[in-house]
Amino acid sequence: MADRIIFATGNANKMKEIREILADLGMDILSMKEAGISTDIIENGKTFEENALIKARAVAAFTDDIVLADDSGLEIDYLNKEPGIYSARYMGEDTSYEVKNQALLDRLAGVKKELRTARFVCAIAAVLPGQREFVVRETIEGYIGEKPAGKNGFGYDPIFYVEEYGCSTAELPSEKKNELSHRGKALRAMRDILKKEAEYEGTDCK
Repeated sequence: MADRIIFATGNANKMKEIREILADLGMDILSMKEAGISTDIIENGKTFEENALIKARAVAAFTDDIVLADDSGLEIDYLNKEPGIYSARYMGEDTSYEVKNQALLDRLAGVKKELRTARFVCAIAAVLPGQREFVVRETIEGYIGEKPAGKNGFGYDPIFYVEEYGCSTAELPSEKKNELSHRGKALRAMRDILKKEAEYEGTDCK
């Protein structure tokens, strides 16, 4: 198996989480940009899993390395699971998350806490040399708070609250957030798959 991973993202915050969680694989983990790969990817899937595979396959066409890609988003039950797979593009890709978060809070104004249930979803796809493909999906359940809180996060983290801790995911320490988060769970599930694949091939990946 290849000895490095290319992750199909240009998001620096996401790459920080990815490197922290996959550190024990002992492999170099590069973003698309760091790997010198640039391609237009049309995310026209109807599920998180489909979009993750679309991204992974697009980047895998340029390299023999292991390629990982994720598609993640926020589902708010009261809003018919919006923004869902359109989370990154909600109100336009160039719209700040401060504006997006406030817009969602405005749409939920006056809605009782028990109806504000939501979850973060993350699907991660892997394309390995030889075109073997794997996909995992994980979630974290919570609710949309009344106001944004916390600086230790990005995207919709400031408005997504975890009942058990009574705070937003942007208020959690990085270590705890990685333990609980949809992306953390999905990355660990994918890490286990990669380890098994490496063991099967007799490599030194541990």
